[in-house]
Amino acid sequence: MPLIEPLAADANPEVSELATLFNRTLGFVPNSVMTMMRRPAIARAFTALNAAVMHNEGRVSSELKRLIGHLCSASSGCRYCEAHTIRAAERFGAEEGADPRRLAELWNFRSSPLFSAAERAALEFAIAAAAVPNAVDEPIGATLREYWDEGEIVEILGVIALFGFLNRWNDSMGTELEAPAKADGRRHLAVRGWTPGKHG
Repeated sequence: MPLIEPLAADANPEVSELATLFNRTLGFVPNSVMTMMRRPAIARAFTALNAAVMHNEGRVSSELKRLIGHLCSASSGCRYCEAHTIRAAERFGAEEGADPRRLAELWNFRSSPLFSAAERAALEFAIAAAAVPNAVDEPIGATLREYWDEGEIVEILGVIALFGFLNRWNDSMGTELEAPAKADGRRHLAVRGWTPGKHG
């Protein structure tokens, strides 16, 4: 049971407008955002930050951003965000023509030929940056700088920081997983022991 129940998607015109935006990107309205809408300024600020962070400026693809978010969420233990990010990675990966096997191979990124050296550097950085205490050290930073420019590193860290917020929000709130995200979590993640846990 969630700490706070989310608002209904048709609770008021502002909620309905936000619902339309998320229906385009995820195919449903996230309960996390509907909970934030109890204080609309928080939901608006989050939505603006999310749009800025997930906007593509260059080589950091939409799919890679969601894979980074997934590793951060798995590292922090937020099962809600794990399901959301694997769903979004699949959707954006399909749009970008990414090999769908990358979802199953994500935790083998260090050795899998499905990931480039640049992607490996970004994913290694994501795990270190999401760790508590933070595990980013000079070798990890040097490898990241070898493959990504300063703006791209800001994009990558923006994703990591965004999911730091979301992981804490959803795990503390006990946000209930929506049916499509729960189904995708089971389809892609159950093999690694994933269950909805308190989000189910």
